[in-house]
Amino acid sequence: MASINPYIHFNGNAEEAFIFYKSVFGNEFARVVRFKDMNFEGAPNLEKEAEKIMHIALPIGKHNVLMGSDTPEQMGKHNERENRSKISISAESKEEADKLFNGLSKDGQIEMPITDSPWGSYFGMFRDKFGIEWMVDYDPNYKGQP
Repeated sequence: MASINPYIHFNGNAEEAFIFYKSVFGNEFARVVRFKDMNFEGAPNLEKEAEKIMHIALPIGKHNVLMGSDTPEQMGKHNERENRSKISISAESKEEADKLFNGLSKDGQIEMPITDSPWGSYFGMFRDKFGIEWMVDYDPNYKGQP
């Protein structure tokens, strides 16, 4: 079965964001590649951005990976207030949902406090301090398929 793993882009603060995500989710980075590690012919000359993240991967749970990178300045900046997608987390318990919601939303902007929803799950949404949008859900009736 195919899996879906979110890949998010940052304006130079991917490492800071992923250290924060690691503090909430736990686990160790599966991979960290910096722009200075790109040494193939035709690779962009990014001396000024050598220490920035070209690719980072943080395993979450048993089968998911949160990945990301910094976008080189030569490619322009991302609009950190865009509203096109959210990362949805399905927690295994109400306690886990609270831990993830409270941890990831710290210093962010709560859009919907986590509470019992009209559709029967425990749900909340927010924009984290890096501008990434998240939804946290715990459904006691969830049987493995959304």
